[in-house]
Amino acid sequence: MSWVAVFMGGGLGSVVRYFIAHWMTQYKLDFAWATVLANLTSSIILGILMGYTIRGSLGGQWSFFWMVGFCGGFSTFSTFTAETLMFMQEGQWSYAFANILLSVIICLLGLWAGLRLIS
Repeated sequence: MSWVAVFMGGGLGSVVRYFIAHWMTQYKLDFAWATVLANLTSSIILGILMGYTIRGSLGGQWSFFWMVGFCGGFSTFSTFTAETLMFMQEGQWSYAFANILLSVIICLLGLWAGLRLIS
């Protein structure tokens, strides 16, 4: 029944991701900040959940719900790659490279920070 937990968590994460994107449209930003924010937040949450898992405080269906489902639905690699490709196709190479570097570095730091919060 782990797939049910993943399904439910993924749905919740996707809805939260939608609301972040919807909320950020009011700012009419030129850069992919909504995607960066969603991926950073998801990385921090995943780091915290990994910390709880290492401690033995999180496991079973809750692990599938939150880590695989929620964080998987909330983070958005496909949108990140689509936005990066769009920047490239529009000749906005500085935005494309900034998106790649910023997303990878910030998400790694976010995951590390989340993990350190619990460890």
